[in-house]
Amino acid sequence: KVHLFQYRAQRRLIQEVIKEHRTTSKELQASLASIKEAWKQGFTGQGVVVSILDDGIEKNHPDLIQNYDPDASYDVNDGDPDPQPRYTQLNDNRHGTRCAGEVAAVANNGICGVGVAYNAKIGGVRMLDGEVTDVVEAQSLSLNPQHIDIYSASWGPEDDGKTVDGPAKLAKEAFLRGVMEGRGGRGSIFVWASGNGGREKDSCNCDGYTNSIYTLSISSSTQNGNVPWYSEACSSTLATTYSSGGLNEKQIVTTDLRQKCTDSHTGTSASAPLAAGIIALALEANKNLTWRDMQHLVVRTSNPAHLTTNDWKTNGVGRRVSHSYGYGLLDAGAIVTLAKNWTNVGPQRKCVLSLVSEPKNIGSHLVINKSVDACAGTDTFVSSLEHAQAQLTLSYNRRGNLAIYLISPQGTRSTLLAPRPHDYSSDGFNDWAFMTTHSWDEDPRGEWTLEIENVAGISDYGTLTQFTLVLYGTASSLSGPSAADSSSCKTYDLNQICTECNPGFYLYQTGCVRDCPGGFTAGTRSTFLPNNEVMSVLRPACLPCHPVCLTCSSTGPQNCLSCPPNRHLDAVTGTCLHPNQIHRESPDGRLFQMQGGGSSVKLHAELTSRLPVTVAVLSFSTRSFPLVALL
Repeated sequence: KVHLFQYRAQRRLIQEVIKEHRTTSKELQASLASIKEAWKQGFTGQGVVVSILDDGIEKNHPDLIQNYDPDASYDVNDGDPDPQPRYTQLNDNRHGTRCAGEVAAVANNGICGVGVAYNAKIGGVRMLDGEVTDVVEAQSLSLNPQHIDIYSASWGPEDDGKTVDGPAKLAKEAFLRGVMEGRGGRGSIFVWASGNGGREKDSCNCDGYTNSIYTLSISSSTQNGNVPWYSEACSSTLATTYSSGGLNEKQIVTTDLRQKCTDSHTGTSASAPLAAGIIALALEANKNLTWRDMQHLVVRTSNPAHLTTNDWKTNGVGRRVSHSYGYGLLDAGAIVTLAKNWTNVGPQRKCVLSLVSEPKNIGSHLVINKSVDACAGTDTFVSSLEHAQAQLTLSYNRRGNLAIYLISPQGTRSTLLAPRPHDYSSDGFNDWAFMTTHSWDEDPRGEWTLEIENVAGISDYGTLTQFTLVLYGTASSLSGPSAADSSSCKTYDLNQICTECNPGFYLYQTGCVRDCPGGFTAGTRSTFLPNNEVMSVLRPACLPCHPVCLTCSSTGPQNCLSCPPNRHLDAVTGTCLHPNQIHRESPDGRLFQMQGGGSSVKLHAELTSRLPVTVAVLSFSTRSFPLVALL
């Protein structure tokens, strides 16, 4: 029997009134330069299709009609192909149209502004204007997956600080089939708003959509680089874009219902479409990116600089990560640069480890320490981590009094659940998969620690009955029997050392591997031709990273992707720095080079407009709208 959601999915929409504020912060200048850098490289979303899953899209809006794609649109609520919103006196159904403009508002037409991916095709699914059932969600998530590249969703369970809910059977199947079969097998990309329950002390780890490994969960920063009042903190958030903040900070400029424009789009609702636009630019740069490649690119290029919070930490591979911001602000220029020559990651492996199967009393503080080999010796062995899940079944008389932490073998501490004062439930958790992205690229072998803490009265009680650790990631095919496999090596020398690999493999040590191991990067090296010690040719090979890097995209000291534990990664320069080296808080390198001086920002000539031009639906203050938060 199909499980029906009893709630109407709450749109990530925050109502807020602001005063006009005409200053341009350093943070916004850097982000403006980042978008302009991607455009300067020629990436505008051309050939990429994005669909907004929401309350419809005003397909005849003058700033959308040129990019509107009927094949990326449908009315699930009424069962017809027309996604036009239902009009009311209160303009309730404006949300999807606002999100659409952020992605693909047309450039150079004198209307509203310009989307991040202003040459992408944009569609919309009308699915929130009615009962939101499992069937409705599944139909929306699986619409035309060989045509639509990116699905953007700014909704989820209620952000009330007490709900624990997520996709039901059919929606889960839609996610799985999307990443397995969508985009010709490369995987549909699902971008999700992380939630607006900050005022209610909610946790996005209790939202099964943002907590999913299949969604790219996006949080918000205010214009001035602070955590917004509505923001939820959790370990599943991957990255951040700008959105609304306090009374003196800008909101998002975009298209609005009834063919109008607005300068008051808000919340994580506005952040997810900005991310979808940036991801569209990366897909244009490299159509072969898989859904997991995209998450790798986001982790490697997001910038933690300028974002203020007290929970930044450096993980086991030298990256800074936060529960409020993930890995930092999405950087359009950096992500398209890395995407262009990105080598697809190896197949996903899933290692499932049952660590607790006997009931354990939680008491005031329960600690579980278990050493794992990450399924070594099997075909599910994971040596480089992506997502980690703690699947927990527990009972507790007041669920909101619990705090749950997961500590990786390299010491990265993820908060899986912060206390939720409004959660009085005694239902506990039933096989709930708390997910963290904070140990990305770490080696998961070693001791994992699960901590469950009662933060309130000693009279609380409960039992942990199941703890399953699920590790997702890859395993490098190191030298050995598989490396010297005849299917991977094309030519051997007299010493049975491989000198040429078959297509899709790289020379490594004496054999070939499909994926270069940690500490190496794909490149070419000179190899002598057989029986000829004079003539040489370049062959694909694994080349060692520079000694300062742990992993890298090339062999130079400024091509680091992650760092050893005693260093941290400068996301701007790509260099691993010692802790005592000064981090560049206001970088002015090539990715952040502004045109012009002072507070004025010059647009490329082709993007001029009679009205204020908005970048990522963020406005330049030439006439009616002041400069607002960007990306």
